[in-house]
Amino acid sequence: MKKQIFQVTTVFIGTIVGAGLASGQEITQFFSTYGLMGFTGLLICCFIYMLTCTLIVDISQKYSLSSYTELITKVSGGYLGKLTELFTSFFLISGAAIILAGSGALFNQYFGVSKWLGILIMALVALIVLLNDTKGLIFVNSFIVPALVITILLIFSTYIIFFHQSISLDSLIRAREYKSYNFQGMWFLSALLYAGFNILSFTGVLVPISKEIKNKRNIIYGIFLGAIILTIISLMINLLLTSNIPNIFKYEVPLLYIASHFKGPLEILLLIIIWCEMFSTEISDIYSVGKTMEKKFNIPYKKCVCIILGIALPVSQLGFKRLITILYPIFGFISILFIIKVFIFKKNEVK
Repeated sequence: MKKQIFQVTTVFIGTIVGAGLASGQEITQFFSTYGLMGFTGLLICCFIYMLTCTLIVDISQKYSLSSYTELITKVSGGYLGKLTELFTSFFLISGAAIILAGSGALFNQYFGVSKWLGILIMALVALIVLLNDTKGLIFVNSFIVPALVITILLIFSTYIIFFHQSISLDSLIRAREYKSYNFQGMWFLSALLYAGFNILSFTGVLVPISKEIKNKRNIIYGIFLGAIILTIISLMINLLLTSNIPNIFKYEVPLLYIASHFKGPLEILLLIIIWCEMFSTEISDIYSVGKTMEKKFNIPYKKCVCIILGIALPVSQLGFKRLITILYPIFGFISILFIIKVFIFKKNEVK
C-alpha cells in the first residue's frame, strides 16, 4: 500500500470517528434504535461517502481550492452558499466543543472525577499537536486509527465468544420499540443526515489534502478503503449496542458500558482508544477552521487555533449527549443540501 493511500485512509477514518462514533453515542442515536434497518443505513452511508468525496476531490483539484469555504462558494454561491459556509464553521467549532465535552464525560463516567479535568487535558494536548500544522494531523491519525481498528475487532470478537447469547434476531427487531419517534422511512433519513454531516466535516480536511497530494487516484483509493473499514467498524459497534438496548441509554459513553462486561485490561484499552479517537477528530475540526480563518482573515494559523479553543471551552459545558442530540441533526440537513449542490454542480459542468 502506498504511503499516501494509507495517510488518506487514516485521516478519513480518524476525522469521522470522533467523539460520537468512538463513544457509541452517534451510532446509538442514528442507527441502533432503528433495529435491523440501522445496519442497512450504515451501508448506505458507505456508498454516499465514496461517491460524494470522489466528486469533492475532483472539484478541489480542478479549481485549485484550498479550504472548505472555497469549495462551498464554488458549488453553492449566493445566500445558500454563505449560509452553508457559516453553519459549517459553526458546526466544526461546535464539534470541537462536543469532543471536549466527550472527554469530560469519559473521565467523569470512568474515574468519577470532575468533567473539567478531561476537558482541559484534551484542550492542552490538542493545542500542542495543532501547533505542528498538517504534519501533526497526519502523524496522530497514522497510529491512532490502526489501534482503533484492532481494539474494536478484539472487543467484538471477545464479546461474541463470551456474550453471544445476548445477541438475537428478536432483540435486534425489538430495538426500534424504544425510539420515541419512528415514522416510515425515518431510518433512511437518519442515515442521510449522518452521512451528510460527516462528509461536510471531512471536507474541511479533504480540500487541503487534495491540494497537497497531487495524485488523485491515491486520494480516492484512500477514501474508498477508509469508507469500507469505517463501515465494518460501525456495523460491529452497532451490533454490540443494539443488543444491549435499553441499558446503553443510561450512559453518555455507551461503548464503555459494553467494555465494562470484561473488566481489566480490555476495558482500559478501549477507554484509551475512545479518548484518542475523540482527540483525532478534535484536531481535525480545529485544523479545518484554523486553515480557513488563516486564509480568509489573514490571521496567523497558530493564533486561529487558540481562538477556536477559547470559544469551544465554554460551549462544551452544555454537555456531550445534549450537544450531539441538538446540533448533529440540524447540521445534517444543511449538509444534505450541500451534497445535492455538489451533484448539481458536477452535472452542469459536464454539459
